[in-house]
Amino acid sequence: MNNTLTEGQKASTKMVGKAQGMYAFEAKNEETLLMVVNYEFNEREFNGSSISMLGRNPVMVDGREMPIVKGSGRFSINVDVYKTTAMSM
Repeated sequence: MNNTLTEGQKASTKMVGKAQGMYAFEAKNEETLLMVVNYEFNEREFNGSSISMLGRNPVMVDGREMPIVKGSGRFSINVDVYKTTAMSM
């Protein structure tokens, strides 16, 4: 994957960075991905900072969590959990 990060959900909003990495289907009978992603930021106070995420992503589960394993720049001391919800496009 090599995706643009934007301020909002629409692609027309301002670009603030990029998401680069890879994912693979992890399970045969459910929509679950193994994801390795770096989020790199290039705007304002987060310019040059990044967050690295590695873990299981059960795509259709609302309120799922994925581990953030390391950050750099403004995120260099943070180890946390990424929380997200399912969104239809």
